[in-house]
Amino acid sequence: MGKTQCVKRLLRAGIVTATLVLAVAGCGSGSVATIGGSGGGTAAILAGLGGAAPGGRETVTLTVPAAMRGGELSSPHRLSLPKGWTASVWARPQGARMEAITPEGNLLVSTPSTGAVIELSGRSQAEGEKVVLAGLESPQGLAFARRGGSWVLYVGESDQIDAYPWRGHGKVGPQRVLAQNLPDETPKGDDIHRQKDVVVAPDGRIYFDVGSSSNASPADRGYHPPRGVIDSVGPNGGKVTVVMIGVRNGEGLAVAPDGTVWTAVNNRDEIPYPFHGEAEGQGEAFGQVIRSYVNDHPPDEVVPVSQGRDLGWPYCNPEQGKSTPPGSLANVPLIPDSVTNQGDMNLNCAKLAPIEVGIPAHAAPLGMSFLEGTKVPAPWSGGAVVAAHGSWDRQEPRSPAVLWMRWDAKRRTLEPARALVTGFQKPNGERWGRPVDVVPGPEGALFVSDDTAGAIYKLVPPRPE
Repeated sequence: MGKTQCVKRLLRAGIVTATLVLAVAGCGSGSVATIGGSGGGTAAILAGLGGAAPGGRETVTLTVPAAMRGGELSSPHRLSLPKGWTASVWARPQGARMEAITPEGNLLVSTPSTGAVIELSGRSQAEGEKVVLAGLESPQGLAFARRGGSWVLYVGESDQIDAYPWRGHGKVGPQRVLAQNLPDETPKGDDIHRQKDVVVAPDGRIYFDVGSSSNASPADRGYHPPRGVIDSVGPNGGKVTVVMIGVRNGEGLAVAPDGTVWTAVNNRDEIPYPFHGEAEGQGEAFGQVIRSYVNDHPPDEVVPVSQGRDLGWPYCNPEQGKSTPPGSLANVPLIPDSVTNQGDMNLNCAKLAPIEVGIPAHAAPLGMSFLEGTKVPAPWSGGAVVAAHGSWDRQEPRSPAVLWMRWDAKRRTLEPARALVTGFQKPNGERWGRPVDVVPGPEGALFVSDDTAGAIYKLVPPRPE
């Protein structure tokens, strides 16, 4: 939610893709950490997650090579991981955001703050760094796809979507703009979301998000072109199609194992209380900002992208208290916003499809990847990983984390999230790190970008016995 950004990777079949999806539901139990509370310990980091992580957990020291120490990584840090996993600092690119694995197996990283895309290479740690693209306008989303027998790199700038022939080993051909003049710094509201994520669907269409200019202003729905949407464009450019509306900030885009595009949405802040009656000492709390309610509402959203769907923002908000059972973050119904949509005067929320999967409010889900078809071992290969950036204004802070969700192939959805990595937040609520993206490498490790510590972490699972 709020101040966040995100993006992608490469698929190994059909056209290729970057993938990101996430979900969380149910209550935490067992050894799972919680996304909530200010403490940095495993027991209080991720509230609202479902089930225990497979195989149990242990706390390990993050390995930092001597040459990479400094800044937030000057002192030792401990992370909670599944048993047998290790974590090390692999590189220190400042402002690292989205990632993608190149066809050669190297790592591309976008750095919106410098307008660049860089390529990193190395095994136990990055030994080479090369600037692939420079002088771009706040680049974020990255995705590879194969077209006509050749690889293409897609990049989401804040004002356009680009395609580059991939020449290999950090070299690209001439830029081709597929979608231009996208909403960027204008129209500008109270909480503008500029960055664009990109993902390539199996049919070759490129999907990208256009975030809102505000926290919860209906004006975004009336702009031309509109904000708060998921758009798509053909592989040769041409007309931009609005696919889904009412999407406050769908920075996380991914292709699921069944070929469907999903989006992870950062929802609104400072939600007004939607029920009549007393709350926190106010005789009539309806329409007021009630802090205890804001802390856990509305959940962030993970949904499949479908033509013509409306997620309701800013007129309708997911309310897990109305779920079955109450509190569940699966199939969360939408209810009217008490300020922008009293009595459904602007949109009938009951007629909108429920939110397939929620993530605890203010978790700020960003980059995501499905792990099917990679060398990440089971059971992890049967699910998706997502980087949760953590809250920016929640009281107490919602902790950053890396989450894992099992993919239910029969139901074509994700199951409740479980904590994969926690420990980025200190007991006093301060963060030394904030994950942005997570992608599987060619040898089965996970690479996690962190724009606070300015780092890429390498997470290595144990080898199958």
